[in-house]
Amino acid sequence: MSIPTTAEINDMVDAQFPGTGRACVEISPTHALAQSVIQPENLRPGGFVSGPTQFGLADAALWYLVFGAIGRIEPMAMTSELSMRYLRPAQGSVLWAKATLEKAGRRNIVGTVHLWTDDNIDNITATAQGTYALPL
Repeated sequence: MSIPTTAEINDMVDAQFPGTGRACVEISPTHALAQSVIQPENLRPGGFVSGPTQFGLADAALWYLVFGAIGRIEPMAMTSELSMRYLRPAQGSVLWAKATLEKAGRRNIVGTVHLWTDDNIDNITATAQGTYALPL
């Protein structure tokens, strides 16, 4: 199975969903790595990265994982459910999210996502688990 490249994924996202500020930086059949450079509008008082910003990147990383798991870009794959636990305040200039495949079925892809800031992967700020539904 061939998987799409990060360039192909990012080109599709930029064309169909411009201005997200997110990028897929690594893709495989079992994981995806996404990043977002934090902008002032993504911050809460105290310089904390907002929860919606973290949630959005977790969702994007899981979406990218779907492309690697099924071997093609499928823009109509949709979030079926996503739950998030915030573990500590996120502060930094770059937010990262790594989605790891838990189960790939014919209709659903299940994954776990860990988020962190800058290059501090050992100090995750949030964790999420979710399911993506594939179109008929």
